[in-house]
Amino acid sequence: MGLLTREFPPDVYGGAGVHVEFLARELRALADVSVHAWAGARPAQDDAGVHRHAADPALSDANEALRSLSIDLRMTAAVSDRELVHSHTWYANMGGHLAKLLYGVPHVMTAHSLEPLRPWKAEQLGGGYALSSWAERTAIEAADAVIAVSNGMREDILSCYPSLDPARVHVVHNGIDTELYRPAAETDALIKHGVDPSRPYVLFVGRITRQKGVPHLLRAARSLAPEVQLILCAGAPDTPAIDQEFRGLVDELQQSRDGVVWIPEMLPRPEVIQLLSHASLFACPSVYEPLGIVNLEAMACGTPVVASAVGGIPEVVADGVTGRLVPYDETGPAAFERSLAEAIDSVIADPALAARMGQAGRERAVREFGWDAIARRTVAVYEEILRK
Repeated sequence: MGLLTREFPPDVYGGAGVHVEFLARELRALADVSVHAWAGARPAQDDAGVHRHAADPALSDANEALRSLSIDLRMTAAVSDRELVHSHTWYANMGGHLAKLLYGVPHVMTAHSLEPLRPWKAEQLGGGYALSSWAERTAIEAADAVIAVSNGMREDILSCYPSLDPARVHVVHNGIDTELYRPAAETDALIKHGVDPSRPYVLFVGRITRQKGVPHLLRAARSLAPEVQLILCAGAPDTPAIDQEFRGLVDELQQSRDGVVWIPEMLPRPEVIQLLSHASLFACPSVYEPLGIVNLEAMACGTPVVASAVGGIPEVVADGVTGRLVPYDETGPAAFERSLAEAIDSVIADPALAARMGQAGRERAVREFGWDAIARRTVAVYEEILRK
């Protein structure tokens, strides 16, 4: 089968890329897998099963959505020998859809997010948002199977695309490698990045986007207990506007309290694991989140999670057991920010509770979200489609 994706190591910047990285690793034991990914900015040491595709150079100054479609054309041309194609995100969906039309092979697509539920992407893509929305709709409505990464995501898919046969929408959760993501004793990464190991800290890891809700966390942090540090592993802003908003909120917070650390670069995985392992809690203030794989990473490292109760997050974070869930209402962001601060303070103020939540989170991650099981469920979808 052909696995089509924008992100693949070393160019992974979001949950979809993490998903494809580990899914591909596990699928190779179960199927003949050929990965087709975007050519990234950094050189990659690829094995024989990974192929990189660049946009048409004649489109170097074109809208990103148009350049994406040119990569899809190249992916389509490269999968003529595959008996099934599986695409991830709208950046690769049209490659899978065109392969279905051209070669008569089944197309499975995993929906990691939905364009109709991310209207702020118009800030980033301009008119390209209409193209990305068209690409997603075309692919999802014609796909032989659609994989949702949570039950909440399945509901969103059927709501956004009511013509889609519910029988074609399968739920296969994101996974986590709990041998790789596990509590780390080392603290050198904390010292390196200016984190005081003797003080409690709240950690955020994610892109600077409207979706991730990090401005809400920054405003909530104004009222956190003074001894609490806020560590932001945040980069890749979607637009200059949200970059400017984020920088302004960070500057304001740093002027009113100490222990506010912004790490803008993408850190090596071992350093992220250290930061996750020693955090008092992980904060996920997303306003839209089909699942939130980073919450699984935190849980696997034994860290409690305080998160917004949106999308698939409640399927990962058990409220009162592995962390706290905070209701999100877009009409009342100030109330959400107050509740977020209260939830964070309540967990940090009770280290015994935080430890119990962290242990329960680790156990839940190991028990329910292993990548080997995720790969087997994915292959079961392939087999069902190929039998038809």
